[in-house]
Amino acid sequence: MNILVIGGTRFFGVHLVWELIRCGHKVTIATRGVRKDPFGKYVSRLTMDLTDLHSIRSALCGRMYDVVFDNIGYSSNEIKHILDNLKCGRFIHTSTAGVYKLDHFDITEDEFDGNSIGLVWCDRKEMPYDDVKRQAEAVLCQKYQGLDWSAVRLPVVLGRNDYTNRLLFYVERVLLQKPMHINNLDSQLGFANAEEIGRFLAFLCEKKKTGPVNASAQGTVSLREIIGYVGGISNTVPILVGGGNQEAPFNDLSSFSMSVSKAEGLGFRFSSIQEWLPELLDYYISYVKRTAK
Repeated sequence: MNILVIGGTRFFGVHLVWELIRCGHKVTIATRGVRKDPFGKYVSRLTMDLTDLHSIRSALCGRMYDVVFDNIGYSSNEIKHILDNLKCGRFIHTSTAGVYKLDHFDITEDEFDGNSIGLVWCDRKEMPYDDVKRQAEAVLCQKYQGLDWSAVRLPVVLGRNDYTNRLLFYVERVLLQKPMHINNLDSQLGFANAEEIGRFLAFLCEKKKTGPVNASAQGTVSLREIIGYVGGISNTVPILVGGGNQEAPFNDLSSFSMSVSKAEGLGFRFSSIQEWLPELLDYYISYVKRTAK
């Protein structure tokens, strides 16, 4: 298939592109051209700034693709500008678990419907992140009903080369004996694995009209368990404080998990967090020890 990936030069987007290449697809990536990609001769490239309508028109106008992956679109305007300037057989949008109220386990896709909110044409900085991503889904539901689309709802994604450094924060603080403020130590949190998300997105290429679909690892883990693992490996005791400027990245999240029954019904199996998180923590422990010297 002829596939366009908007984004794809970092984190799980890289895994997606490699998986598409491995499966024999013809892949084009559309980026701002700021970051060098690792794909060499295996992809074609477009230069495009998703926040600039003129740039989008220049890059996309008149082009046709079997599948378009939108890994970086935030807002209703961005989705509209993409879809109004190309033709595609299928559109796969990377969304977020933040469209839900994250306060219980086994959240299902029907707990947020993009038809249930008023559509607001907006740019990414005009609303809080969760609200602007709801609007991105609302556009697909309300203005592109005839389009074959998916909105892949992700919790926090963990993996190597994570540019957000959120998991690294906890490992560094434990190993280097730096204080941190965690206000939800025992909340059981859902996460996803970056490599697995890349494979799942590629898997969706040939799955038709799936609409919203959750993508998450099975099970949950607490921050107490995470920092306890790091402390046990390094024989250090985490230094926890009551506040200040040492706020931990996952603060304020309540216990939650996402049901992946719909994805399983399509034929994809997500691993459990316990299958890959210890190895990932070991990687970050080694990284911190190596770079702290």
